[in-house]
Amino acid sequence: MLTRKQLLTGTGAATLAATLPAERAAAQAPVTLDVVHAYPSFARFFAPIAEEFTKANPTIRIAFRQIIPNYDELHQALLRGALTNQLPDVTFSGFNRLPELARTLAARNQIIDLGPLIAAEGATWASENFSPRMLALGKVDGTQFGMPFNASSPIAYYNPELVARAGGDPDAFPDSWDGVIALGARIKRAAPNAMGVSYYINSFDSDWLFQALVQQGGGRMLSADGKTVTFGDAAGLAAVRLARRFVTECGMELIGADQNRQQFATGGIGIIFDSPARLSVITGLVGGRFPLRTSPFPITDKQNGGVPTGGNAAVIMARDEAKRRAAWEYVKFSAGPLAQKIAVEMTGYLPTNLRAAGPEFLGSYYQQNPNARSAALQADRSLPWEDYGANGPRIHRAQQEILTSIMRGDLTPEAGLARLVEQTTALMRAA
Repeated sequence: MLTRKQLLTGTGAATLAATLPAERAAAQAPVTLDVVHAYPSFARFFAPIAEEFTKANPTIRIAFRQIIPNYDELHQALLRGALTNQLPDVTFSGFNRLPELARTLAARNQIIDLGPLIAAEGATWASENFSPRMLALGKVDGTQFGMPFNASSPIAYYNPELVARAGGDPDAFPDSWDGVIALGARIKRAAPNAMGVSYYINSFDSDWLFQALVQQGGGRMLSADGKTVTFGDAAGLAAVRLARRFVTECGMELIGADQNRQQFATGGIGIIFDSPARLSVITGLVGGRFPLRTSPFPITDKQNGGVPTGGNAAVIMARDEAKRRAAWEYVKFSAGPLAQKIAVEMTGYLPTNLRAAGPEFLGSYYQQNPNARSAALQADRSLPWEDYGANGPRIHRAQQEILTSIMRGDLTPEAGLARLVEQTTALMRAA
């Protein structure tokens, strides 16, 4: 048996990994895993995945805690739980909150390094199931603390009828931002009561869409060590100029995110940008009003540009040996092709597992649902959703106010960018 000290150190994790192949969960005494995730709507896929897992692993029961409203609130709850030793066995941390969570818990020996467990699965297991970029989303300071579970990067949703009415080609969505804005302007002229394009960073529930505008142009929000703001460069300036152009050239109105989705669904907006996780929701809102289409996110810098990857990674925090073994089986199953098939079909997320996209799992789904393929087509463009640390939520709110002022024309893009950098830097230092 491993000692408690070994289990709470890298030695314990390595020893656990070495013994796992011979002692699978099926041979264990019954174990109940305490699991928590964010977003109540996610229960629609977490629950059936847990059911399928228990069928395959009848000695392991999944007990979900009360669902947390969003990633930021989940993160704060986990930090509090770390102080009181009331952490769950497994959680699903938002990618943007994973760095701070991992660093905090690692310093307290409250999180497991998954690297030895992955290695114990065999020399080819990781490469057969995950792309290097995808696995990297769960790494913090070079250590694999999270296993990517849900992944999404922003895509375009568009109304092909409005595109055609404006003289565009519904089968050839623009792959440049100048092309998108030109098309949006034509839609606005052809349908004066509609918005041509809406890119609602003024009301989105995180800074994800703002990061996307910077990253697609080859920029990054922060330095590699996460301590210095770096978006005050040409890529950042191009991003805030685009934000203003959506209003001045495409007729964008500064309304709420849900209002944008509803207005798009009723034919009042030609093009919106949102998460593929909302594909089923937006499809339901549209109904049969028009044949909804999607397209990958335009990338200006084809060599260095990319898109921030939203979603979450599974993290193991179980404290005793039996639960850690069971937790690894659950995490591995959740990132496996069957669980990914369930989650993708219910949400529109892109699969984190390479085998999941094959004919045995999602092949027929993509044939029947081509709109879901847009997210999968940009998997190789995945970049980290960069994290500002403890003051991340405050920074997002401050950035959103400044971006709104830029879009309204109260601040020039140049002055607005300078203020964004200043406020972000000050709030990071204040954390």
